[in-house]
Amino acid sequence: MSSDTAENKGTSASGKRHQIDRHPRLLDNVRDVIRCKHYSIRTEHSYIEWIKRYIYFHNKQHPEKLDERHISAFLSHLAVDRKVASSTQNQALCALLFLYGQVLKKEVGEFEHLIRAKRPAKLPVVFTRDEIRQVLLQLDGVHWLMGQVMYGAGLRVMECVRLRVKDVDFGYRQIVVRDGKGKKDRVTMLPEIITDSLQRHLLKVKRVHETDLEAGFGAVYLPYALERKYKNANRSWAWQYVFPAVRRAIDPRSSVERRHHISESVPQRAVKNAIRQAGIAKAGSCHSLRHSFATHLLEAGYDIRTVQELLGHKDVSTTMIYTHVLNRGGKGVQSPGDNLFDDQWKAKP
Repeated sequence: MSSDTAENKGTSASGKRHQIDRHPRLLDNVRDVIRCKHYSIRTEHSYIEWIKRYIYFHNKQHPEKLDERHISAFLSHLAVDRKVASSTQNQALCALLFLYGQVLKKEVGEFEHLIRAKRPAKLPVVFTRDEIRQVLLQLDGVHWLMGQVMYGAGLRVMECVRLRVKDVDFGYRQIVVRDGKGKKDRVTMLPEIITDSLQRHLLKVKRVHETDLEAGFGAVYLPYALERKYKNANRSWAWQYVFPAVRRAIDPRSSVERRHHISESVPQRAVKNAIRQAGIAKAGSCHSLRHSFATHLLEAGYDIRTVQELLGHKDVSTTMIYTHVLNRGGKGVQSPGDNLFDDQWKAKP
């Protein structure tokens, strides 16, 4: 092969690379924008999947060529043909609005022809104190600790698994929740019942961390470029997860092998199994522990504003859903049917 031919091929390849650099793939561009805005990895995966489905639905046409009518058609397909939940349809809409508004910089209309999935008003699944006791008795080890944190401190499951050592304050008996829903921090109580068990658990976690350091690992993920700002913070004990994963894994963003937090599916499965083993006929989940936390505080007579702060709700109207509990604070509303007949009628089958 002549040098001229090789040079031409090299120039051609270089030109293609420059062309690719000037016009990055759409999904890569979406990822870049999401990461610049510090969205979570879960949001990134969700948005990417919805955008893919949208493109495939329209026969792989580039979204630049599509408009409001195509978005409405896709979302209506989800509601009518796929019969997805309203929350799922709203998630898809958020992904597409992000694509057009933040990535493609295109205005979209008001979606006049969109068939929206109606979101039903559902009351939260709440356990009684006795049911909570039965559920927690079915858990042990780390699962018991996580169940106690979600119920005793009112944490969401992701807030629980993302807890860091520095955010558990044994002196003040409190937990600091960082970057909760809506990117807000808040302070809630640390249940005294788990203090000793949690300290023993952290001693085990620390030994695992020290072993990782000796093996050349031990660097945990830090948000918002803190890893660059504080060079050794990612290896410090304070930044480690309270509930780390059993094995190290490759970070999908940085391709670095590190020990991440435990998967949220672990406590979810454990709590589901515990509810079933306890024989409770309610469709409960990890979030039911948080619902029960709020409801039981209101039953005990605590002010709704206090409960709002502990839960991290932006608006008190969100917290007011828990006032469906009638026997709150010992001054509950009694059914008029209870006083309609004498005691002899109450014994009737």
